[in-house]
This record gives sequence, structure tokens and C-alpha cells, in this order.
Amino acid sequence: MNDFHWTKLFNPEFYITMELGGVPIGIYMVLFIVFAETGLFAGFFLPGDSLLFLSGIYSRELVETFFYIPSDFSNVTVLALLIASAATLGNVFGYWFGARSGQFLYAKEDSFFFKKKYLYQSQEFFEKHGGKAIIFARFLPIVRTFVPIIAGIVHMEKGRFMFYNVLSSLLWSFVLVFAGHYLYDMFLTEFNIDLKEHIEKIILILIAVTTFPLVMKAIKSRKSNSNTSE
Repeated sequence: MNDFHWTKLFNPEFYITMELGGVPIGIYMVLFIVFAETGLFAGFFLPGDSLLFLSGIYSRELVETFFYIPSDFSNVTVLALLIASAATLGNVFGYWFGARSGQFLYAKEDSFFFKKKYLYQSQEFFEKHGGKAIIFARFLPIVRTFVPIIAGIVHMEKGRFMFYNVLSSLLWSFVLVFAGHYLYDMFLTEFNIDLKEHIEKIILILIAVTTFPLVMKAIKSRKSNSNTSE
């Protein structure tokens, strides 16, 4: 840890390859971060989509922390299911918090870990898409942190919430984990390119892709506000 720098906290590979006393704990860190993105409302700075994609690349190393699975497909499937479970639990906690005390967030002052504007953006997103917002939000940084809370605040029917919650968690996990795993294999076998040597580029591309919808939404919102003021 002597070469640790705070910027590593934004690098998903840092968590995936983390060790404690020489013992790999990457899988525990991945599951905790996935839960924390919604369960602990820390989604604006913790890596989400890029973490899942890279977890697919490191699926063998991560799952072997628990047990060895000879089948490559079974290995990546188990990893995706574990991540989906953590994502589901995170949303449940977010929903519970919203139902119990989420209203206090609207009166809370902005801080490094909390921006009220994200709450209002997520509320608008939820009102526009309804239950499907829970699915769409899974693939949008920041929004996925607050949408479950909004669902709890408006007391969305629990059975309906759980349906979208489980479905969105499975889609998010399987799409990104499988994409990372099999794209890594394809680039290695077909082009002799080891994606592990290009992690920083992959992270930048994923950040650009996942934040593009939010940037476009912000631009449209500004144009709309300027037109209204005129």
C-alpha cells in the first residue's frame, strides 16, 4: 500500500485486484461496491458499469476466491448472479430508506457525498418512465443511486418494485459481466490483444458511453430553460 494514491479509488481494477494480507478480497469489494451504489447512496463516485465490465475480464480470479469452477460459462454465470444479488439488495435498501425517511433528503444541504440536484433529476426520470425507470436507471450512473429511493418515497407497490428490481439487476449484471468476459476472450484469440493491458482506455470509453445520455439530457434541459426565459 506504499504506492497508494487517492486517484486509485476511481479505478475499478484497484478493487478487483485488492488483497488483504496476501489474500484476494476482490470479489468482496465488487459485491460491496455494487450494493453501496444504491444501498449507501455513494453512486456518484464509485465505479459501476466499468466495475462490472472489468469483473467479467477477471471473472476466473474473482470466483476462485470462493471455489474453482472448471466450466468457463458456469464461472461467469455465477459471478453475474452474485453481482445481481448484491444489486438487488442495494435497491431494496434504497427503497426502504426512501419509504422510511427519504423526505429528509430534500431538506439536506449539499455536500461532497450528496448533491440535491441528483435527487431532483432522478425524481423527474422516475416520473417520466414509471416502473421502467428502475430498469433504465441501472445503466445510468448517479440516477441508479436515487431512483430506488424515489420509488420508496412515492410508496411504489412493493411487488411491482421487486419485479423491476430483480429484472434490472439481472440485465445490468449479465450484460456487462458477459460483455467484459467474452470480449476479452475474443480480442485475445482473434487479435492477440490483451485487454488487461488497456484497462485505462476501457474505463475512459465506458465512462464516456454511460455518461453520454446524462450529458445530452443536461444540454437539452439548458436549451429548454433558455428558450423559456426568452
